[in-house]
Amino acid sequence: MPLRASNRRVCHYCDGFCVVAITTGGRHLDGSRVLFRVVCRACQGTGHAAPARIAQAGK
Repeated sequence: MPLRASNRRVCHYCDGFCVVAITTGGRHLDGSRVLFRVVCRACQGTGHAAPARIAQAGK
């Protein structure tokens, strides 16, 4: 059974990769890496673009 495609548009700033982990080069005491998690500012970590707003003419 085919899956349906989502109607939501993918964020054009992050291409759907809304959260990335950046290593600092350091390690914790247990040996795991120290990471910073960074979220896309345009979509606020959702990965989807907000609907376009309609411009209204003012008086």
